[in-house]
Amino acid sequence: MNIEDLQAFLAVADHASFSQAAKTLHLTQPAVSKRIAALENQLDARLFDRIGRQVSLTEAGRALRGHAQRIVNEIEDSRRAIHNLSGDVSGPLKLATSHHISLHRLPPVLHAYTRQYPEVQLDLSFMDSEEASRAVEQGALELALVTLPPANATPLTLIEVWTDRLVLAASPEHPLSHTDHIDATTLAGHPAILPAHGTYTRALIDQTLAVGQLETRLETHYLETIKMLVQVGLGWSLLPENMLAPELRPAGSGHIVVERRLGIVHHPKRTLSNAARMFIQLCTNKT
Repeated sequence: MNIEDLQAFLAVADHASFSQAAKTLHLTQPAVSKRIAALENQLDARLFDRIGRQVSLTEAGRALRGHAQRIVNEIEDSRRAIHNLSGDVSGPLKLATSHHISLHRLPPVLHAYTRQYPEVQLDLSFMDSEEASRAVEQGALELALVTLPPANATPLTLIEVWTDRLVLAASPEHPLSHTDHIDATTLAGHPAILPAHGTYTRALIDQTLAVGQLETRLETHYLETIKMLVQVGLGWSLLPENMLAPELRPAGSGHIVVERRLGIVHHPKRTLSNAARMFIQLCTNKT
């Protein structure tokens, strides 16, 4: 069974798209289709249903997916282990980062890393922390820089690099900016603009405030969008301290702060490449 065929199969399964899989693999779409056809011929089974532009796994495809991922992971781990013996810091490094970390934390690390290790081919993706963590768990990524999940909620190894303080934010015209004392009960009386449910950050906010159902006017995954909506007066939020201008913070005397941990996740059962180990080292030395 050809490893390149299995990689093409996993890419199509992950993206539910032949064209997106081709972009990920840096191949043409016909080349990806040819690899899938070769695998289907070898297994004598159709792996995908293609109805219009919709691509979905068949029962045979679903049965193959877990086995294919384990085979690809084992081969990649073997290659890394052998390559690591040379001590060279080179080769591909597939990692992902959240949009917030890429804007506010990653640039100096990336600047230093690319200059120290020019032989590393960085394959950098931008995605939500939850999606990136799942991709590392499934073996699609070697590392991810994310808002760290709770330690008891993931099998991944968590390495804290930064602490992010989320502070109360509202526009100068918002009623909260003229409230003497602000607590969780006060906040519950005003519409909020918050990270979406299902995100690690939203779970931390809900746990900290603990006031039951908040009146949420808008939800989004993007903190920069939340900041803009707060600035125009659509509601209050809790945002990273390093994002806010002083005039966005209410003058109340309450002390509502949420701390979230930002850092690196990797799979404890996968062999890290020299490139990944040096990236982790550089991140932790920068703190």
